[in-house]
Amino acid sequence: MRLNWKAPRIFYGWWIVVACFFIALYVGGAIFYGFTAIFEPIAHELGWSYTQVSFAASLRGLEMGILAPFIGILVDRWSPRKLVITGAIVSALGLILLSHTTSLAMFYGAFILIAIGMSSCTMTVLMSAVANWFHRRIGIASGIAVSGFGFGGLLVPVIVRLIEVYQWRMTMTILGLGMLVILLPLSLLLRHKPEQYGYLPDGEVKDAMISDHPPGLSQTAEVHMGVKQVLKSSVFWHIALPFTYHLMIVSAIVTHVMPYLSSIGVARSMSSLVATAIPLASIAGRLALGWLGDKLDKRKIVAGAFTLIGLGTFCFGYTSTAGIWLLVPFLILLGTGYGGNNALRPSLVREYFGRTNFGTVFGLIMGVNLLGGLVGPVLAGWVFDNWGSYDGIWFVFAGLAVAAVISILTTPPATIIETSDKARAR
Repeated sequence: MRLNWKAPRIFYGWWIVVACFFIALYVGGAIFYGFTAIFEPIAHELGWSYTQVSFAASLRGLEMGILAPFIGILVDRWSPRKLVITGAIVSALGLILLSHTTSLAMFYGAFILIAIGMSSCTMTVLMSAVANWFHRRIGIASGIAVSGFGFGGLLVPVIVRLIEVYQWRMTMTILGLGMLVILLPLSLLLRHKPEQYGYLPDGEVKDAMISDHPPGLSQTAEVHMGVKQVLKSSVFWHIALPFTYHLMIVSAIVTHVMPYLSSIGVARSMSSLVATAIPLASIAGRLALGWLGDKLDKRKIVAGAFTLIGLGTFCFGYTSTAGIWLLVPFLILLGTGYGGNNALRPSLVREYFGRTNFGTVFGLIMGVNLLGGLVGPVLAGWVFDNWGSYDGIWFVFAGLAVAAVISILTTPPATIIETSDKARAR
């Protein structure tokens, strides 16, 4: 007797998650985490101050912050694929221009191009692609996708080695060409709304969409909020401001981790390993806290993640006094909290504001958040240039995490927001 066995069909949304994972891995590793590896070579060769070099990272954050709301609107109207293709080409041009830098104006111009490219192929676009295809499993799906940024840390020692062999200029050209070779094929896997291809979010059928949801969770029904309604809601700012502090802290640490450790006597080879370990340590947080966010109150999970970030940043600042052994708890605490929040941010936006205008709303929140990315690296560089030490700035950032915890814990539950919206609609 012959058994007709068919392998279960994989919901296409998971292929989108895989594509987003690898796009995030390369872009995050080559540009965001990799910048710390070229920080000192550029400063030493061209004779620029740490503040001047740091401003490039902040300029990248400013440009991405300005562009994020517009990118959000475009991803809602067009598709993630078109934006990723555009972003890959523009980022490649920016990296190649960076390899020919001879002046500050040219240096900053290259980072403006890089910022424009990154805006089109990172968080807002990738998380919109995932959020369109998932509802009940949005936490774990986004957690897997943003884990690509965590694995991007593996590129830091590769970049350090390339700089040793080919110098930093040729390394930037290699990374730019990699944008085209890796991102363009991956972009072909991306799709817009599942309904356009005969699917529903999570691969469910219409009759099962609500009945299969775990009882008692606020995610059981779709929320539909207009952009104007979102901006009038205090919840928008309860979510936007804590993640602004989040990006201020993380961007400052990621940009200055190697210069800071060098300033307290840690060898460059060791500091590059720490720079690599930060995103890798975040992977467990992205997956575990993303999964927990699907099961429990997301606000409490996010508040816990900010607590871990604050404790980790405190350990980082105290390393110069107590010794490098504190880098171990720093990596565990900061990595878990930082990674978890990156997975939970799109999940929170999806829960409170729905899917209809997800890209636009998420882009607006990212626009506010990236102001933190503008301030953080420059502030840390300015402190070092003026006092010859990073001491103190890390403790200020640890205090910001406390403010973030308070803001998140005072956010009204999503069920209350949804009920009041329905009442106004009547």
